[in-house]
Amino acid sequence: QVQLVESGGGLVQAGGSLRLSCAASKSIFMFNTMAWFRQAPGKSRELVAHIGTIGTANYANAVKGRFTVSRDNAKNTVYLQMNNLKPEDTGVYYCNSFPDKFPWGQGTQVTVSS
Repeated sequence: QVQLVESGGGLVQAGGSLRLSCAASKSIFMFNTMAWFRQAPGKSRELVAHIGTIGTANYANAVKGRFTVSRDNAKNTVYLQMNNLKPEDTGVYYCNSFPDKFPWGQGTQVTVSS
């Protein structure tokens, strides 16, 4: 069964931190670059970061130096450590392969207050 389950979101003040997790089906995780996306209210979904099967990571300019993506291949889980959060980071965060090929999960809401 193909499945993506995101967790770890919440409400945080500007400057705070959150760590998101995404548990993926093994069939998704094993051979794919994995990515985090986000969708702010009224905007289209955008790529935040992606990480290859051997750990090579890339980031959107807006989050470079603040976010860190990692993966645990033994647990079929990808993480997003988010530091120094800003109000513009508010949105629903999703994971998927990169490029996205699988049904989207429910996402996890991140709200950053100023």
